[in-house]
Amino acid sequence: MSGTTRVAAVDCGTNSIRLLVADVDPATGTLTDLDRRMTIVRLGQGVDRTGRLAPEALERTFAACREYAAAIAEHGAERIRFVATSASRDAENRDDFVRGVREILGVDPEVITGDQEAEFSFTGATKELAGPDEYLVVDIGGGSTEFVVGREHVRAARSVDMGCVRLTERHIRTDPPAGAEVAAIRADIAAALDLAEETVPLREADTLVGLAGSVTTVAAIALGLAEYDSAAIHRSRIPYDQVAAVTDRLLAATHDERAAIGVIHPGRVDVIVSGALVLRAVMERVGAREVVVSEHDILDGIAWSLA
Repeated sequence: MSGTTRVAAVDCGTNSIRLLVADVDPATGTLTDLDRRMTIVRLGQGVDRTGRLAPEALERTFAACREYAAAIAEHGAERIRFVATSASRDAENRDDFVRGVREILGVDPEVITGDQEAEFSFTGATKELAGPDEYLVVDIGGGSTEFVVGREHVRAARSVDMGCVRLTERHIRTDPPAGAEVAAIRADIAAALDLAEETVPLREADTLVGLAGSVTTVAAIALGLAEYDSAAIHRSRIPYDQVAAVTDRLLAATHDERAAIGVIHPGRVDVIVSGALVLRAVMERVGAREVVVSEHDILDGIAWSLA
């Protein structure tokens, strides 16, 4: 397997931690998955309010790291890169987090900037699309959302403090959400989009590419899947009308009704309403008739950076 490098990429966000072990071949531009997994650890639990990572959130994260360390060793990855995003950027006690990760995985978590996050997301999402289009890549996370415009490389990018966990914790108190709560979320989203638009020409791209769990979950519901199926979701094109219909359905549903939808991960049941509202608002702002859904994202970009 000349030219290929076996790498392990870990992406630790506000809501989830994810692992990709892959063989990467820069010469052919191929990335072959060996192990791709996600664990909901809610590292950002309460950070917005307290400014600190909660002890139980750190323990959940370290437990996932121990599982990932075993998988990385089993596959014999040559290089590891651990990237940490929004929640650990903001926390006073992030040294506890760094120390724990180093002890378990032998590497320091790199708390990357929004710009670095954007470049990784863009590369991961678009490398295999490789058309002549200019892409707007939107990565809706738990604590932040990244907006990136470019062709082969990033032309403009902006990370804004708008995510499905942050919006849910800030505004939702009733089940299903009350009209006033939804209005408050929409107002926050509109303000965040205004901020993004100061840096990123959101309306100029040819193709909207949506990343991360909120987008893939909305796609899975729109596609009518009985259970989550990455292969069916990846590169699917979901029209705006379907995104709007799914959002309306989620807004009207109780927590238990959402939990009964097979494709919604249990850790996403309480935050998917906010995530869907963000996706819908983005499509309305940019005038997108459809969103191309990618299962490849920052993780793939981190893997490429190791090759």
